[in-house]
Amino acid sequence: MRCDRLWTDARVLTMADGGRAAAINHGLVAARDGRIVFAGPADGAPAFAAAETIACEGRWITPALVDCHTHLVHAGNRAGEFEARLEGASYEAIARAGGGIVSTMRATRAASEGELVASALPRLDALIGEGLGTVEIKSGYGLNLAAEAKMLRAARRLGVERRVRVTTTFLGAHALPPEFAGDADGYVDHICAEMLPAIAAEGLADAVDAFCEGIGFSPAQVERVFAAARALGLPVKLHAEQLSNLHGAALAARYGALSADHLEYLDDAGVAAMARAGSVAVLLPGAYYFCRETKLPPIAALRAAGVPLAVATDCNPGTSPLTSLLLAMNMAATCFRLTVAECLAGATIHAARALGLGAECGSLEVGKSADFAIWNVESPAELVMAMGANPLHARVWKGE
Repeated sequence: MRCDRLWTDARVLTMADGGRAAAINHGLVAARDGRIVFAGPADGAPAFAAAETIACEGRWITPALVDCHTHLVHAGNRAGEFEARLEGASYEAIARAGGGIVSTMRATRAASEGELVASALPRLDALIGEGLGTVEIKSGYGLNLAAEAKMLRAARRLGVERRVRVTTTFLGAHALPPEFAGDADGYVDHICAEMLPAIAAEGLADAVDAFCEGIGFSPAQVERVFAAARALGLPVKLHAEQLSNLHGAALAARYGALSADHLEYLDDAGVAAMARAGSVAVLLPGAYYFCRETKLPPIAALRAAGVPLAVATDCNPGTSPLTSLLLAMNMAATCFRLTVAECLAGATIHAARALGLGAECGSLEVGKSADFAIWNVESPAELVMAMGANPLHARVWKGE
């Protein structure tokens, strides 16, 4: 069988079958035209005629990592808010005093598209340097059409500047901009009638998100955004149950959401709704840690219901300035008690599913994009255990 490249003498974790496939101790991976043509045991493998053969010398190969929830594109700095929280101020109090998302909004509106790209590149490079192959980037710091579109164009440009798969999400319903102070319904009208159609017409967004929370938007307002997204053929996802239980996850499930994210206050009805809809639970331990939260997501209930668990950085300027998916996995294991297998699946196959990309990436299977990471570790558990270490040997994206 002809292939462009063949990686031999490897231990392979394919993450096939939803992450349940057994590790292969003597394996190889073959790619042709950027696609996987074989990933499995060396014994019984086809005879390959490879243009290039790379000996992995016993290293581990996993799918390239997938970060399915980030806010990488933004301007400004919120270190002052970090200090305020250390002195006892709450997230809600900071937001109501004009900080939080609206603070970043002011800086983002003032920045050019080029400046947004330049400021985001170091954050993206940090993730890529740890084996990232796919990243989701949300808007949500512009809060008007011009600035939201600028953010999404900057996110698209990042996928040109670097060899990485970028998916974009329109998060206009992130916070209330000052132009609509006291008129959340009016802003939602503007999102549905003006912003979303324009964003969709330009092809800037792959999905639509919202912040369903007391300091964000009500379920009724979010439902209007979801209905508008559905009319435009865009899938939805939701920041849900982070600070309180507004039953946002159940609402998202009714719209067939790709995911519901955060979920600390998720109840049993929300778990059941997500299970029925097939929505992924995206866990964001960086925000939980950084904000010193104490309410844990209902991991046992999600497991029992068979809801796929993804892990992401939630990289953002105010509540999770985290640019390491490896550290996010460690936090998920330490804070949320996920197993090593759950963390690895959460940052690969389940994260890809949370982006609607389960058929394209997230596991090493024939026909999928040849995106994988080669690691200098003796056991995949080291990828979850280590804090501050980066054992990446090489990253392969689309077979190169």
